[in-house]
Amino acid sequence: MKTQLGVLQKTNREAMRNPLAPVFLRIFGQRERRSIHVEKTKTDSRIKWTTLAFMAFSTVWGFGNVTNGFVYFNGRQVILSWVAMFALYFIPYTLMVGELGSAFKNEGGGVSSWIHQTTNAKLAYYAGWTYWACHITYIASKGSGFLKALSWAIFRNAETYDSIPTLYVQLATFCILLVGCYIASRGLNPLKKLLTAAGTCTFVMSLLYIVMMFAAPAINPNAEYVTRPFTFQELIPNFNVAYFTSLSILVFAVGGCEKISPYVNKVENPSKGFPKSMIALAGMVVACAILGTIAMGKMFDPAVINESTASFNAYAANSSYWAFQKLGQYYHLGDLFMIVYALCNVISQFAVLVLSIDAPLRMLLDNEHTKQFIPQGLQKVNDCGVHSNGIKLVAVLSGSIILVQSFVPGAAAVLRQLTKLNSVCMPMRYLWVFVAYVALRNHFKEIPAEYRFVKNQVVAKFFGGWCFAVTAVCCVLGMYDKDPFTFALNVITPVVLTALGIILPMIAKQEKKV
Repeated sequence: MKTQLGVLQKTNREAMRNPLAPVFLRIFGQRERRSIHVEKTKTDSRIKWTTLAFMAFSTVWGFGNVTNGFVYFNGRQVILSWVAMFALYFIPYTLMVGELGSAFKNEGGGVSSWIHQTTNAKLAYYAGWTYWACHITYIASKGSGFLKALSWAIFRNAETYDSIPTLYVQLATFCILLVGCYIASRGLNPLKKLLTAAGTCTFVMSLLYIVMMFAAPAINPNAEYVTRPFTFQELIPNFNVAYFTSLSILVFAVGGCEKISPYVNKVENPSKGFPKSMIALAGMVVACAILGTIAMGKMFDPAVINESTASFNAYAANSSYWAFQKLGQYYHLGDLFMIVYALCNVISQFAVLVLSIDAPLRMLLDNEHTKQFIPQGLQKVNDCGVHSNGIKLVAVLSGSIILVQSFVPGAAAVLRQLTKLNSVCMPMRYLWVFVAYVALRNHFKEIPAEYRFVKNQVVAKFFGGWCFAVTAVCCVLGMYDKDPFTFALNVITPVVLTALGIILPMIAKQEKKV
């Protein structure tokens, strides 16, 4: 800046000797001042590392992660598992994403583009397909989540929803899916603002829950609290079959930070600022996970949760609503907190449904590098600029999962199944992040990056392989369930989706021959 100002002053002095000095000064001076202003604006527009940390936190973490961890891992025993997952998986994962985002900042930060730049178009197609296919199970769960939240907001209890025959619930869920598909097919995205508002509200309430729950015993000491000794022995997990087959839930909980990768090079001093933001993110997530678990330990007894299969399913489906309901009772506010939380979920579940139908489909079908592997029929675009046949395929696949679950006894069991199924399928997309990272390291010299996770090639590839192995093993182990129907659903769904992803390029190849 000082150099530019010095040049400007020198130029001004020399220009005064010229008869056209006034004109020259006006033109040249304005140009220089404009250049200085632009440079200053660019500097000012840089994201602070603290801002990026909060952006990442709102993307990665939610209150449901706390309740799922507490229910599936026997209460406060999940704390040590959270710490291990963050230290050995989450932090390396986020830092690798930072390096990928830095290397491919002009590619929009998408996993498919990372794979394309480091390998080939065929693998990029499979990466995009995996990302889309994983959302098929996720979409199937949103309708059930919407109905569950709506039931809590209206009836303020779990019994009403659970008492409805599963067939009727699943038919209603299927109708909600069709409505979501219709809205997505019209190219309308007004729900984005609602989603942002609902997500922000739910995020704020998650933090308030922790603060207000810790303050509750002092404000209302006579309320009913669970009094269990907080000892180190109580924190040690039971390393049994149920433990290892549920680890995919923790992997699913901490995933998704690749969404912030486009902002890596917009951070002030990325080589230092981004690691700071990721360390801060890990600290906030660890704090929320541990403190949230301790807070829930004052409300719920793990022995009651695991008393029976029906009890476990009920807590897996309703624990977040019961948590806010009890919190309102502690503060003599009735169901106020629960109703607000439920209404936020009603809006959020439907908005996420529509966006999950549209966004992953665009990622798959709008990629110019991978269109050669996709049949022409799926690439059909309607008047609204939406892949209408792709949305029909979503309706068929997600609808099939919904209708198959019509034979499951109990709506709570359906929600538990969907939670487990999502924990198996959704982390599969993370596998491509680690494939892309190892491939990037194979092109260490050819592809520059402003930020590097580690400089040592051996260490970098080790972490890439380690995170890939952890994700793959947890997904495979997560398929097992003592319920035969759930076990079959967890195995068959990924197999069918994978097979479909292999078949489509074959169909596209045959079309070219005709």
